[in-house]
Amino acid sequence: MKHRLLNTLAAALLAASASAGVHAESLSIGFADPLSSLDPQLNNHAGDRSVALHFWDLLVENKWNKLQPGLALSWKPLDDKTWEFKLRPNVKWQDGQPFTADDLIYSYTRAKAVPGSVATYAGYLRTIESMSAPDPLTFVVKTKAPNPDLPLNLASVHVVSKHVGEKSSTEDYNSGKAMIGTGPYKFVSYTPGDRVLMERNDAYWGDKQIWEKVNYRYINNAASRTAALLAGDVDVIDKVSVSDLERLSKAPNISVYPYAGLRVMLLQPSFSDKPSQYITDKNGKPLDKNPLLDVRVRQALNLAINRKAIVDRVLQDAATEANQWMPEGTFGYNPDIKNIPFDAAQAKKLLAEAGYPDGFQLTMHVPNDRYPQGPETAQAVAQFWTRIGVKTNVEVVPWAVYSGRANKNEFAMSMLAWGNGTGEASYALVNILATVDPSKGLGASNWGRYSNAKVDQALDQSTSEFDVPKREAILRESAKVVSEDAGILPLFHYKNIWATKKGLKVTPMTSDRTAAQMVTKVAK
Repeated sequence: MKHRLLNTLAAALLAASASAGVHAESLSIGFADPLSSLDPQLNNHAGDRSVALHFWDLLVENKWNKLQPGLALSWKPLDDKTWEFKLRPNVKWQDGQPFTADDLIYSYTRAKAVPGSVATYAGYLRTIESMSAPDPLTFVVKTKAPNPDLPLNLASVHVVSKHVGEKSSTEDYNSGKAMIGTGPYKFVSYTPGDRVLMERNDAYWGDKQIWEKVNYRYINNAASRTAALLAGDVDVIDKVSVSDLERLSKAPNISVYPYAGLRVMLLQPSFSDKPSQYITDKNGKPLDKNPLLDVRVRQALNLAINRKAIVDRVLQDAATEANQWMPEGTFGYNPDIKNIPFDAAQAKKLLAEAGYPDGFQLTMHVPNDRYPQGPETAQAVAQFWTRIGVKTNVEVVPWAVYSGRANKNEFAMSMLAWGNGTGEASYALVNILATVDPSKGLGASNWGRYSNAKVDQALDQSTSEFDVPKREAILRESAKVVSEDAGILPLFHYKNIWATKKGLKVTPMTSDRTAAQMVTKVAK
């Protein structure tokens, strides 16, 4: 009881000091993405991954789309199916136990099948056949097929300890009992739906962090995040609302940091062969077959969307039009794919050719607490589709409900903002475009159950191709196949926008994650 009381008091003192604003050693961050768990291997969700960066390390770091040493100092292929990683010496878990290769074997075995996961990490580990530890600081992985991207794959799976993890459940991470990492911060407390409190790990093997205490607050409403920053309740906010961008840019005590982003907003049609309650005729009667299975219908919906209008009016230029899942200039982006034209007349023609001259009714689902301008974007798309005869309603659902139902392919049309976190095209192939196969870790976020043999073949070929130009050519071709098939409907790529109090600067590390390590002090 006394121990619990002391922990509670310490958490309260940390919260009070963190909420008071910028001090020499404290930082308060207001973040947008919901957190499903502190278990770093449960769900591949943006909020979970941002929080995990504070407590847990990665074998290889992918920063600024470049692989760098993490828990491994070096790595090399011994042959086309064997990789050797030499580990960093003298790394310790926060309970004083040494980090060894056995922790990696345990971590990657666990991450393949964490109970209760709705967005598994197994896809990153799908090619691993076996793992071994010749000595405590050597880690060897044998793959089922040649995989030149294995280090990049492992740069997405956080490493947990064997000695704590093997006797812990997800709930033990949420309670703090299993929060024994090797990362730059130590766990203090977690209040679900509110905040995570942490303190600097002074025994961290890497660079010493400038922030001694961090108050990581979940503020899902964009206007509330802005208000908290202006009121001095937090020092940094992420995913700045486009409607607040001009106001914050003109505020004398605020700095705004926009960066080109990797995250694509897209729509996933359902490929279910069963009638859906969310697709009916104009009288509300369910159709006897799913019209979205017809490529002409999907192409019609694609052509009916005025992407420029959405970017200009809804996103207010805080995004760029998307014609594929990767943004321009990235690995696997296909420059031969043209922007998707806004052509309502052609869209109506395609609907008629598919047997729907009068259209039909469709309900699109979107989370209300997940994606910046997500509901507004859905409403705009609904208006465009209604104009070609596909009368579209939008149902807004809390993420906690939405993610589980979307994962079961219960919706006719789902919205997904995919992070493209590895900076190259195969990440989406594995997770949102490959034919769903849980045993292989494929299609974990393929909510519509899209399946195309050419896409699956491209993934297999790119996974085992060591020649970089040939591999990129394969990925570019896969983008063309998906585009022609309208397997997903890409809308735009977000810009990543943070705002801070004057005297602070945000420099992104990887994708659109938000972490205290990204925030530094600058001259006012």
